[in-house]
Amino acid sequence: MLKSNLLRLAAAAVVATPVAAFASGSHGDSHGASPTGMPGKASAASRTIEVILHDNYYEPDSIEVKAGETVRFRIRNAGEFVHEFNIGTAEMHASHQDEMMMMMQHGVLMPDHVDMAAAKKMQASMGHGMHDDPNSVLLEPGKSGEIVWTFPKDADVAIEFACNVPGHYQSGMVGSVAIDH
Repeated sequence: MLKSNLLRLAAAAVVATPVAAFASGSHGDSHGASPTGMPGKASAASRTIEVILHDNYYEPDSIEVKAGETVRFRIRNAGEFVHEFNIGTAEMHASHQDEMMMMMQHGVLMPDHVDMAAAKKMQASMGHGMHDDPNSVLLEPGKSGEIVWTFPKDADVAIEFACNVPGHYQSGMVGSVAIDH
């Protein structure tokens, strides 16, 4: 029942949302610093946080980090659908949702898999990365990934992690990052 409801939600989102242009730069500097931090080196990670992606929720649903801390995230998709772990602000997620919708509309992103050949072809035609940002991992069911991230020393924005697959963020697949100063 959950799967059929999510499929209907994703289909409704595709029908209801117009094709949006890619908002290049919406993730900050895609390979450098952003308001949420920057890619880190595994050797500098102070700890590893295991994150499990379920269908429309994360385990854990909130994370506490120290200002300037580098964290290794080991992420596993235990759900039946493709899910994302993306570190950003609410504004960054809103912009990224347009990109994810475009991926779905072009047949790159399906509820239970990602067509990587189509993603690379789309990337070549669009002129920028299709989900290759260091703050994000997109995982098919049963797959795992890793992100190493250094959080800012002086964060002036609210940071969250979220799944931007169409309909997932709106269904509550979002968690908070608290920075301890």
